[in-house]
Amino acid sequence: MSRIVLSRRRLLGLGAASGAGLLLSGCDTFDFLGKRDHPVRDLLEGANQLTEAAQRLLVGEGALAREFAESEIRQGQKPNGSVDPRLSSADYAALAARNFADYQLTITGLVETEKRYSLAELQAMPARTQITRHDCVEGWSTIAKWTGVPLSTLLSEARPKPQARYAVFKCYDLLGRALYYESCDLKDAYHPQTIAAYGMNGAALPIANGAPLRIRLERALGYKMSKYVHTIELTDSFAGLGLGKGGYWEDRGYDWYAGL
Repeated sequence: MSRIVLSRRRLLGLGAASGAGLLLSGCDTFDFLGKRDHPVRDLLEGANQLTEAAQRLLVGEGALAREFAESEIRQGQKPNGSVDPRLSSADYAALAARNFADYQLTITGLVETEKRYSLAELQAMPARTQITRHDCVEGWSTIAKWTGVPLSTLLSEARPKPQARYAVFKCYDLLGRALYYESCDLKDAYHPQTIAAYGMNGAALPIANGAPLRIRLERALGYKMSKYVHTIELTDSFAGLGLGKGGYWEDRGYDWYAGL
């Protein structure tokens, strides 16, 4: 039964992404995807919420994504989306020029104590390494080894306030005229395989793959894995963030949960 639900989840994610692609290409048939109050779009979003609830009930909130042997890494991690924010962000270019020695990750919002970490401080914290498969909404997959700090460690140090519901990841990369951002709920933020990754395949994370820091949400599609992250903001609502859907691509019709 769980396989049926998981397959349906992937189908919904691919379907939403395909619709968004048609929307962006100017297809009038799918204009409803860009209308926030359209009844068809509302129906699809309701179906996504039901699937999210069903998946978590059947699979379990703490279920782990499959991990692989190192021998199963047969190619480099394919970069996609933004691959070099130096071209659009002077701040990022300055950080990259000094090998991210001046980089800081900020944890803010609905927390008791706002926190800031340099890359060196993150690298000195207890780390988790996992070999997992990255599933892109475009239809390709790649296995890679990721090393980073469990996000639960960072959030626990900041101490979320009781009303906090979501972690929002703000990034340096610009797509079109909008800065990339993503989010997850605190259940996924505290999942043991959710990490703030600074290493890939035994080396420092390359710029094309999100240096100095990217989020790994191993039970979600690839567009949820924010690259070039500089701020994690805890919030109780997406209001005031983009179009209020919880992510750059979600604002353009993609599924927010995007679970596998």
